[in-house]
Amino acid sequence: MITAGCERLGIEVPIVQAPMGGAVGPALAAAVSNAGGLGTLALWAADIPTLRRQVRETRALTAKPFAVNLVLEFPQEERLEACLQEGVPVISFFWREPSALVARAKSGGAIVLHTVSTATEARHAVECGVDVVIAQGWEAGGHVRGRVATMPLIPAVVDAVGPVPVIAAGGIADGRGLAAALALGASGAWIGTRFLASNEATIHPHYRERILQATENDTVYLEELFDIGWPKAPHRVLRNSTVAAWEAAGRPTTGQRPGEGDVVATSKSRGPILRYRSYTPAADAEGDIDALSLWAGQSAALVHKIQPAAEIVREIDSEAETILLRLAQRRLGS
Repeated sequence: MITAGCERLGIEVPIVQAPMGGAVGPALAAAVSNAGGLGTLALWAADIPTLRRQVRETRALTAKPFAVNLVLEFPQEERLEACLQEGVPVISFFWREPSALVARAKSGGAIVLHTVSTATEARHAVECGVDVVIAQGWEAGGHVRGRVATMPLIPAVVDAVGPVPVIAAGGIADGRGLAAALALGASGAWIGTRFLASNEATIHPHYRERILQATENDTVYLEELFDIGWPKAPHRVLRNSTVAAWEAAGRPTTGQRPGEGDVVATSKSRGPILRYRSYTPAADAEGDIDALSLWAGQSAALVHKIQPAAEIVREIDSEAETILLRLAQRRLGS
């Protein structure tokens, strides 16, 4: 299915892999891109040598478009410049106001995406020159920008910025979700939680198993429980022992949370992991993995098996196309 968003991004399937910081590397991003979607590297906190290395590794694995995500809570001028020097075709911005960097990204030849949580934010992003708007509903896992659910958000944003393509984010993990997003006027779906169950995702087996066993009620939206690294940064995670202990203590503020300062796990690459640290459990982590920040969206209930990323892309696209065709046939037969 080729949509306006596909045409703008130069992709063949209306699926964008969410950044998923700590869980995605060149192998996953390239696999999604090679399958016709848009793979995304989460390099907003990477040092410049690491950024360049990951971009080059991705480029070596795919000739298709891919994106680099940059979080605007932190200075990103140097990283953006490195991305443009490396020829990254798509830049994805998140959080805060994007105007300062949009013009530079576009003048450097990149297509620009920006994530919004309201129609007002979407209009401003388009005024800044953003090429494709990502409308994120609060069902999403990880960092969550707003409080509006995906279903009412997408048509509001589409009405506000059309004909600029809008990609729907939050709560989408299968072909039914993609078909619904397209029916709401979106040009595609931004998918993260489903890709946590891909072979290429670099996460701990226990974290992946928690995703596979989750129900739609097993995630929790939190204002600031895990120490993301900037203030007022809501997020959605799987409910676990850390969340339960904090809730039982009356949801105390930072400095009074139960077990603060406790080392609950270690990582060969990252060292000791304290309780409440923002850390995506990697394959090399050891210890109480279940106590860590287990990022996941409400769509976790729809994730039941581990698959290659390319198979996930093809399956979701095929399911959505079948659904839309069946609905069209019913309409013609009525």
